[in-house]
Amino acid sequence: MSNYDEVRLPSTDWRAYRGVLSRRIFAFLIDYAIVALLWVPAAVIVFFLGIITLGLGWMLYPALFVIVAMLYFGLTIGGPNQASVGMNVMGLAVMRVDGRPMDFLTSVVYLVLFWLGNALLTPFILLIGLFTDRSRLLHDLLLGTVVVRRSGF
Repeated sequence: MSNYDEVRLPSTDWRAYRGVLSRRIFAFLIDYAIVALLWVPAAVIVFFLGIITLGLGWMLYPALFVIVAMLYFGLTIGGPNQASVGMNVMGLAVMRVDGRPMDFLTSVVYLVLFWLGNALLTPFILLIGLFTDRSRLLHDLLLGTVVVRRSGF
């Protein structure tokens, strides 16, 4: 039985959404610490790639953090757990409202919409979660996703 089977979606149990907003904040901090740590070996790899390609590979440096973050979130949220490492630590999972599992592309779009929402609404992006059903944020509403607590709440 995978971790995906533990989450009941779309859940009508109010306990599945209790405390989700505060848990998302801590999951965000954990995830971006991990992305920052993953950026360091990626930067070393790009350095050697730049030497091999006579400097051409170094053109990846401006977009390297974005590439690492997209791969990280695409592989984790789009993976079997339906959650990033930070979300797993905080006991959360991202699911589609229609019950289908998240895939890699949807996970990357989820991240891009999150970044755009933060760029336009920071710090007010979290206020949306206070007034929507199931503490959904703007990118959740646009993509038709919901963040829930895993079973055992």
